[in-house]
Amino acid sequence: MPVGTRATVKTLSPAELEDISAQIILGNTYHLYLRPGHEIIRKAGGIHRFMGWNKPILTDSGGFQVMSLQGLRKITSEGVQFQSHIDGSYHMFTPEKVIEIQNAIGADIIMSFDECPPFPATKKYISDSLKTTLDWAKRGKNSHKNEKQALFGVVQGGIYEDLREESAKELMELNFPGYAIGGLAVGESKEDLLRITSFLNNILSKEKPRYLMGVGTPKDLLENINNGMDMFDCVMPTRNARKGTLFTRNGKMIIKSSRYKEDFSPIDKKCTCYTCRNFSRAYLRHLFSVGEILGMSLATIHSLHFYHELIDKARQSILDDRFLEFKKEFSKKLDGIIE
Repeated sequence: MPVGTRATVKTLSPAELEDISAQIILGNTYHLYLRPGHEIIRKAGGIHRFMGWNKPILTDSGGFQVMSLQGLRKITSEGVQFQSHIDGSYHMFTPEKVIEIQNAIGADIIMSFDECPPFPATKKYISDSLKTTLDWAKRGKNSHKNEKQALFGVVQGGIYEDLREESAKELMELNFPGYAIGGLAVGESKEDLLRITSFLNNILSKEKPRYLMGVGTPKDLLENINNGMDMFDCVMPTRNARKGTLFTRNGKMIIKSSRYKEDFSPIDKKCTCYTCRNFSRAYLRHLFSVGEILGMSLATIHSLHFYHELIDKARQSILDDRFLEFKKEFSKKLDGIIE
């Protein structure tokens, strides 16, 4: 799911997102609350009309963003008081307030408010944090009244299997329509990430979607699909593209390199995206070297197309009962891509 933090996927229009077959995009509750404000989005007719995107939208709870405001927030059992990173003004997020904000924004899938523990943190801190998150999940669910929006519970518990199991089972008792796995893109090792998703695969309901938040590289996607995860988001394809690092089936490509100055071939000869069908490596390098915004846009189109094509092929390989073979073949080709 491409990340559209402030009601836009950076450098792309909704028409360009449709062209790369994006099915759903993300908005960020924390940022949209601060600017333009959820009441303005409500008055506009909801987030879909506000940004001109007619397909599904998911909003996170803002828990991760609040966690990142070290020194600018205070967590209590009631909620989180924090200072805006924009102007220092004080605000309060409670589980009920976060649901109210997301109801006003109008996304199709919304998240329970959770406390996302930093990494590293002691097991006691994570255990106490988990109790808070579970209480907030109950309060948020009780305040959620819009049946058109699917409210997901967020599984926390750090890298500890017993805490993850406690979190998952208590959330399943609340019967959410889907479950997000949070707190696994905050600095832990890849080994711990995969261990926890593999563990949760045997606990979470297989009839409901599992959303692994903030992950990740192409290899991460394949490994976690293997571990039963269904939904993913990450800023990596778009952020890296804007900086000139592209994803290809042959590894990463730093398009600003001088080696591409007279290279008139496409980024990837087998790619069917708009960028590869119409422009050369030399042209993209030129755009980046002179600071033209079009360079960032074309690079983003290619990298998101690469990600969506990877997921499409993974899905088809599952239907064809050959996913493990596909994963092995593609992983060999991805060895040069950013870890």
